[in-house]
Amino acid sequence: MAERISDAEHAVMEVLWDEAPLSAQDVAERIPPERDWSANTVKTLLGRLLAKNIIGHEEDGRRYLYRPLVARGDYVEGESRRLMDRLFGGKLTPLVAHLAERDALTNEDIAEIEALLKGLKS
Repeated sequence: MAERISDAEHAVMEVLWDEAPLSAQDVAERIPPERDWSANTVKTLLGRLLAKNIIGHEEDGRRYLYRPLVARGDYVEGESRRLMDRLFGGKLTPLVAHLAERDALTNEDIAEIEALLKGLKS
């Protein structure tokens, strides 16, 4: 994915990753209510995502149905890589160390990381 997406665009993508294809009105109805967005705001965001070629659309009578062109997993992978590259020199270990030093890891997090590492070693 060449172009980054804003936090607002990400909220729209989360809706489309959960369920697609959807009309603009359907997307607007599924956006968390605390955002307090109008249908026009959602249509603007859909237009931006179309321009970035991150979503596609098809005609359905007098409306369009929108669907993601980028899989959620691919997006998360790209954003994770950017974060590690930008802040931690492309290395995972300093990221985990940073989280551990800031008490940002729970015992459950540590157990999951240990299980993941054990699985990778096998």
